[in-house]
This record gives sequence, structure tokens and C-alpha cells, in this order.
Amino acid sequence: MTQEEEKEEHLPSPSTTTPKIPKKLTLVPLIFLIYFEVAGGPYGEEPAVQAAGPLIALLGYLIFPFIWSIPEALITAELSTAYPGNGGFVLWAERAFGPFMGSMMGTWKFLSGVINIASFPALCVDYIQKLFPVLSSGWPRHVAVVGSTLVLSFLNYTGLTIVGYAAVLLGLVSLFPFVLLSLIAIPKIQPHRWLSLGQKGVSRNWNLYFNTLFWNLNFWDSVSTLAGEVDKPHKTFPLALLVSVIFTCVAYIIPLFAVIGAVSVDQSQWETGFHAQAAEMIAGKWLKIWIEVGAVLSTIGLFEAQLSSSAFQVLGMAEIGIIPRFFGVRSKWFNTPWLGILISMVIALAVSSMAFTDIINSANLLYSLGMLLEFASFLWLRWKSPNLKRPYKIPMKFPLLVLMCLVPSGFLVLIMVIATKTVYLVSGVMTLAGIGFFFFIKLCKTKKWVEFSHGPAEEEDLPRLEKKEVGCTVQTT
Repeated sequence: MTQEEEKEEHLPSPSTTTPKIPKKLTLVPLIFLIYFEVAGGPYGEEPAVQAAGPLIALLGYLIFPFIWSIPEALITAELSTAYPGNGGFVLWAERAFGPFMGSMMGTWKFLSGVINIASFPALCVDYIQKLFPVLSSGWPRHVAVVGSTLVLSFLNYTGLTIVGYAAVLLGLVSLFPFVLLSLIAIPKIQPHRWLSLGQKGVSRNWNLYFNTLFWNLNFWDSVSTLAGEVDKPHKTFPLALLVSVIFTCVAYIIPLFAVIGAVSVDQSQWETGFHAQAAEMIAGKWLKIWIEVGAVLSTIGLFEAQLSSSAFQVLGMAEIGIIPRFFGVRSKWFNTPWLGILISMVIALAVSSMAFTDIINSANLLYSLGMLLEFASFLWLRWKSPNLKRPYKIPMKFPLLVLMCLVPSGFLVLIMVIATKTVYLVSGVMTLAGIGFFFFIKLCKTKKWVEFSHGPAEEEDLPRLEKKEVGCTVQTT
């Protein structure tokens, strides 16, 4: 053997020197992940009819997307393509107002998201107990909730690409019974029912009405925490958000028009889950069962999508130095942020056994605070950084952008004003904990107790960094 051949024999093979590139999210899985971040199907839209009557409910689902969903989706598209890294809204707030506001955004959005996640395994068991009554209470129910949380969290651990394609399958299967319901209902529809303002003597519950619209058409920005995992985000994100907004709104509106027009029942019966009862009236018990099965699949999709966002938010916060670097550790096998998944799962399990009314309303208030900060961050970045490269840019001048943000901000203020004293107390404690956490992390940085990452340099800062090594990391301030 020659000397050259011997050297060649000892060279490492390409498979050992080239790191495995993880698969990125493509358009279709991203559309369905956004769909499950926001909706998961028409499940849960019914209380709007109970609260305000058929006509006002229909108008709500027709108008509310224009004053809330579309502005939130447009802002998400612009900022996710301008800052295509994990962390999403946390990164935007940090870029706009510094580390403290980035940390507070992370606290508000993470706590509201994880508390929301905690409800899905319990909802899943609620549907399953109709077939297996033993799961209605006691230790069998607790075992079922914990077991389903662990299994669904493990699915999330296996990779975002798998979760994305699972979301496609879950979305199609859970939506198909509503397609059938809407088609079968057509001959039975009486259009005058759409114009009903509700039963006489029934007062309108505006708190329930607005909260129902808010929760069913919210969380468009949650997918921003996955921006670093998306293939060609500058092209994929705007298109995925456009399609998902149309897809989600149509999925809400068409079944609602069909059921309101086809059945005449007491307004009080329009509770969550009424679509399944309406399916039995319109088509038979077989469709009712299918919709109930679809509800279980929908809650699984909601859990997976929102757990992914929470876990990658933790990863993104570690990448920009808001929390210690070790929080950004990824699985060697699946490249998923396993510690972020574990933290989110543990908090969700801790909350899942508690009474949800005030806690979920507190999450709602925390999310509202985060959204107000998000709107402010968007406007400030537009004003402060006009030269920042924005692959997608909302085609409006600054005064119109201010107006676009003011309308949904007014709604957020309304949500906070109508909150109870308990909600203010719980949200206040969580906010104070977030402030304390920021200063503790600042102490950790000063004392160098743990290692932190340095945030990436902003693109518009690169020209003045050319004398240095642009490829190095630059600490943000």
C-alpha cells in the first residue's frame, strides 16, 4: 500500500464529517400547524350563538378576522421574515425595547401558552369518557390525563416534521365530518334563521361572546417561535399565513351558517359541543360520533402545535441570551428542544389538575399584555429600523399601521377591563415573578454562574461590523 493510499484510508468518510441537516418545515405542514395554533376546527365556536344570538354570532365570525386575525397574521408575517429565528415575538420585543421587555414578553406568552396546553389532555379525556364512563372521575381520570400528556409529549419529541405531517392528517380527518354536515344540511336550511337576533327575554352575555371570538381566532403569532425551523421562511411564512387565515375562517363560518339555518333549538343549547348534537338532528347518530371523534383528534393537534411553539420559544430565548444556554439543548436523535418540551410538559401537568376558570382567564390577560407589547414592538421597529431588510413588508404607511394596531389594541384593553379581581391577582403575581426572574438572570450573568449565548447581530448593523469578523457572535444590549 502506498503512502498516499494509506493516508486516504485513514481519512474520515463524508458521512462522518458532514453533519446531518435536519429537515425543515415546508408549506403544507406549516399551514396546518398554524391552523392548530389558532383553531383546530369549529369545535368551541357555539357559545357565541348562546351569548348573542345567531345574527350577531355570524357577524362576529365574519368581521372579527378583519379587525383581529388579519392584523396579527400580517405582523407575524413581516417580523418572522425580518427576524427568521426561533423565539419569535420574544426576539421582536428584545430587538425593539431591550432584554427586559424581551424577558417580560417571554414570561407572559410562555405562561399563557403552557396553561392553555394543560387544558387539551383534559378535554381529550372528556370526549373519551362518553365511550368509557370510568374515566369521568377519580384516579382513572388522573391516570388518563397524565398518560395522554406523556404520550403526546413524546410524539412532539420525535421531531417537528413528524408533528407537522401529523397535523395535516389530524386536520383533514377532524374537518371532514363538518364538510359532510354542511352538505347534508343544505336542503334543510331556512335563511330567515340567520337573521334572528336571539330569543326574546334572553339577555346578551357580551363577556362570553367576545371571549369566545377571542379564543377561537387568536394565537396567529405563536408559530413565529418556529421561524428558525421553516424552509425558506421569507417565502413560506407569508403564504402559509395567508392560506391558514382563509382556511381557518372558512372552517368556522360555513358549518355555523349550515347548523344555524338547518336546526331550530332553544338558544341556551348552543354550548360547546352542540355541533355534535346538531349533526345527529341533521344526519343521524353516525355523524355525531364522527364529530366527537374529530374533537378528540382536534385536541391532539392543538396540543402538539402549541407544545411545539412553547418548546421552541424556550430554545429561542436561550439562543438570544435571555435565559441560560443549556435551555437550548436539542435531542441528538430528533434535533428537537427536549428540555423546552420537558419544562412545558411538567408545568402543564402541574396545572392540569386545577380548576381552570380563573387561571385560563389569567392566561388570557397575560396574553393580552404580550400582544400589546407585540404591537408596540412592531411599530417601534418600523420607526426605528426603516432600513432593516424585510422580505415581506405590509404595504401600508406608518399612520395606517398605527390605526391597524389601535383597533385590536382597544379590544385587548376591553378584555383586561372586564377581568375579575382574582384574574388581576393571579396575573399580577405571575408578572411580578417574571420581573424577579429577569433580575435573577441578570445576577447570574454578572456572577457568571452559568453560560449564556450572545444574540445575533441585527442585519442593519452588519455594515459597521465589517472591520471585525462578521461571522462572530455579537452581544446584544
